[in-house]
Amino acid sequence: MTDQPTASTSGAYAAAGVSIEAADRAIDLMKGWVEKARRPEMIGGLGGFAGLFDASALTRYERPLLATSTDGVGTKVAIAQMMDVHDTIGFDLVGMVVDDLVVCGAEPLFMTDYIACGRVVPERIAAIVKGIAEACVVAGCALIGGETAEHPGLLDPDDYDVAGATTGVVEASKLLGPGRVRPGDVVIAMEASGLHSNGYSLVRHVLLQQAGWTVDRQVDDFGRTLGEELLEPTRIYAKACLDLAARTETHAMSHVTGGGLAANLERVLPEELSVRIDRSTWTPQPVFDVVRRVGDVAQADLEATLNCGVGMVSLTAPESVDTAIAVLAGHGIRAWVAGEAHADDVDGGRVLLEGQHPGW
Repeated sequence: MTDQPTASTSGAYAAAGVSIEAADRAIDLMKGWVEKARRPEMIGGLGGFAGLFDASALTRYERPLLATSTDGVGTKVAIAQMMDVHDTIGFDLVGMVVDDLVVCGAEPLFMTDYIACGRVVPERIAAIVKGIAEACVVAGCALIGGETAEHPGLLDPDDYDVAGATTGVVEASKLLGPGRVRPGDVVIAMEASGLHSNGYSLVRHVLLQQAGWTVDRQVDDFGRTLGEELLEPTRIYAKACLDLAARTETHAMSHVTGGGLAANLERVLPEELSVRIDRSTWTPQPVFDVVRRVGDVAQADLEATLNCGVGMVSLTAPESVDTAIAVLAGHGIRAWVAGEAHADDVDGGRVLLEGQHPGW
């Protein structure tokens, strides 16, 4: 998982700011966590130049389509660094990539990660990988490989960033997307765990810079510190959504990330359909209202940046709604009917948010 220069160059490399010994120690610390994030198809372990996955598993598909997704976690890493808490950011990374993948009905098979840092602190790198591995277990995919790169001079010693990519597979006949959506399909909203991993530049600007709050500030609305609220891990929907696709007549799904609910839902709508979303069907978690009030942020701007309490949505046939909500509840995800697809035009865009959240 790390580049390893030869021993003869390690002294000169250390003088330049790169520690081979620290990288080796990080590998030793992370091995156990990576081992937990395996699938039967994964071949070998750490130390190779490439991760191996037995593709013969795909022979059970008539026409397997490979799907891939890559992402990072944005400026949420700045909060992790402020808090010196690094074992949750992996859930954000895995959630960002596997839940982009699953919206087309693809099962995530394996993932690779990339950690760039100014200085390898073995315990910190191991904590990051621990979170990634634990999240891969939740998502059902293998952590098949990765890279840790030390960039002295480019990044400050305690700075780091993370990115990842995942590959999955879906049967061509079961591919979800706009082509399946029909008038009358119901929008089922799935509750977010919080901010997830989008819009942190806005949140940090409002709460840390404008308001001058600190991460250790106790916030009554949250029942915990600001930092603890902001580090709440991204919910991973992958297994629940695969179950939903298998057990209901679900036609499309949308992962609500950057751009908010309306913009992301539009991505899975056919051109001839529109959707009306009723805000009165849910109350966003307090963090969204706090950002809105403290920063005097217009609701339109808030909804174009943050998930506002909805992390994933499906477009599901009306006769499957009760089953769909029960399936999601079985995975510990609260879900509700938030709207419906129509063949008529919607003023202001193909997705219109109407009404108001209770208490707003």
